[in-house]
Amino acid sequence: MSRIRARFENLHRAQRKALIPYITAGDPTPAMTVPLMHALVESGADIIELGVPFSDPMADGPVIQRSGERALRQGVGLGDVLRMVRDYRHANSQVPVVLMGYANPIEAMGAERFVREAKAAGVDGVIVVDYPPEECVPFAELAKANGIDAIFLLAPTSTDARIREVARVGSGFLYYVSLRGVTGAGHLDLDDVTARIPKIREATRLPIGVGFGIRDAQSARRVAQTADAVVIGSRIIQEIEAAGAEQALARVKALMRPIREALDA
Repeated sequence: MSRIRARFENLHRAQRKALIPYITAGDPTPAMTVPLMHALVESGADIIELGVPFSDPMADGPVIQRSGERALRQGVGLGDVLRMVRDYRHANSQVPVVLMGYANPIEAMGAERFVREAKAAGVDGVIVVDYPPEECVPFAELAKANGIDAIFLLAPTSTDARIREVARVGSGFLYYVSLRGVTGAGHLDLDDVTARIPKIREATRLPIGVGFGIRDAQSARRVAQTADAVVIGSRIIQEIEAAGAEQALARVKALMRPIREALDA
């Protein structure tokens, strides 16, 4: 059983919802990534989503784009991200780590090598934004054969056929993009999320996480009334961006704790 599946099963038994924070590897500095991962866990994270910096993202809003640019200027690549996960695993063997990124770095490394090294580092899942499920069944099967969940995105515009295909190919959890736009957009339609999640559940037994546009304890709690997990990223990156390296840990913890409390209330 994967760490992601085990985590969701434990949360389900405890009648709790998963909190999945996102940070970009290498931002604000490469040396801060592992301490930030531990700070997220200390603040109540159930799964960590770690962004792989990429020069030409298609789903990231301006906040996360800037974080990726800061990391790239410091030379952070996919190999560095895997080393960061390996370092994190020296102190934490329990909380799952999901890499989120794009196809080019994986293709440059080679899919087989990437999966092999990701497994060795302790990666539990991968979200590759521009890997459509119809075209990457071999990659998803290779990942799952090595204990790594292949997690796919669904959107408000996803058809019933696409929902069924994602449910068939994916594992770990399904990631529902809660709005028509990029990460960090401010027009989250909570009523639409509430209406869409039951429709997705008809096609899958996988847990459903919701992300894009969740910014505070109130919106997180509303989403968690329907979803199994809440993903929050741009708001965390904003705190890191404003705080700088010296105050980033404290600012991230201060943001995360009330969100965790709201989910558990």
